Amino acid sequence: MEPGWDALRALGAVTAAWLLLRVAWGVGRAVYVYLLPQVRRGDPWLRSQGAWAVVTGATDGIGKAYAHELARRGLNIVLISRNLSKLEQEAKEIEQRHGRTTRVLQADFTGGLEIYEAIEAELQELDIGVLVNNVGMRYFCNRIMKLLDAEDPAKALADIVNCNVLSVAQMTRIVLPQMVARGRGVIINLSSETENGPWPFLAAYAATKAFVGSFSRAVGAEYLSQGITVQTVSPLVVSTNMTNRMKIGLLVKDPRDFAREALDTLGLSSHTSGCLSHAVQHFLLSFLLLRLFLLTQWAVKVTSMVLSLSGPKRRKED
Repeated sequence: MEPGWDALRALGAVTAAWLLLRVAWGVGRAVYVYLLPQVRRGDPWLRSQGAWAVVTGATDGIGKAYAHELARRGLNIVLISRNLSKLEQEAKEIEQRHGRTTRVLQADFTGGLEIYEAIEAELQELDIGVLVNNVGMRYFCNRIMKLLDAEDPAKALADIVNCNVLSVAQMTRIVLPQMVARGRGVIINLSSETENGPWPFLAAYAATKAFVGSFSRAVGAEYLSQGITVQTVSPLVVSTNMTNRMKIGLLVKDPRDFAREALDTLGLSSHTSGCLSHAVQHFLLSFLLLRLFLLTQWAVKVTSMVLSLSGPKRRKED
């Protein structure tokens, strides 16, 4: 047999072995993180981080679900969002259902640095054990679109960067010093599957989520030895306002179920899809290289044709 064929056979064997190892690692990690209740840290560990949890974007979707689940597990809740009436209603519901103390802070995270002085003053005296940086937005409502199709692109870009990027950095900066001083604390940053590569028609959103993932991992490494747990949560589709309340099913999670399952992974994984269903979808997207297909001109043209059937809108979720 030609020497060239021997080399190809060897390369094929190495590639097959690598793929098998990758699949085995993924399966083993999924079992450990999502399917073994006995390895979970549990509610006492979570409560030991501090008496209060702070949740941004707390009046809807994933943020609301996290607030209720953390209260159910025994923490008092600081709810931060832009709609005061929804904040007050949510606080009352948490107190009635879970018997925990609540505080509300009204803030519009599309603002700049000026909004954080008041937030810092309100949080200064609280024993904060958990921060959930959840607030996020896209510059459209029920569709994806090209960058310049957004209404007032200049403002849309400023808003999305302030809401998705600046909020994560500034809220971490506010809460982290007291956590370091006590040698304990948890920071949960909600990212997205889109953080893993460029997504045409979600350009700004995906880019801001890439920041969230990178920032979280770096800060987590910096402060791990000082007792701080930083977790990045990168879901796929959860049924919220941002996803037009898509029908819950095998691929689409209910936000309450998602928050419960995601919190069970704390201390087991610094970067998680949040639930087993989304972990499997993430693996398939990576394994089948579907993200590369999204960048092809053919895929972009087809998507553009579909989008031309509806007009642009803009939505913020918090």
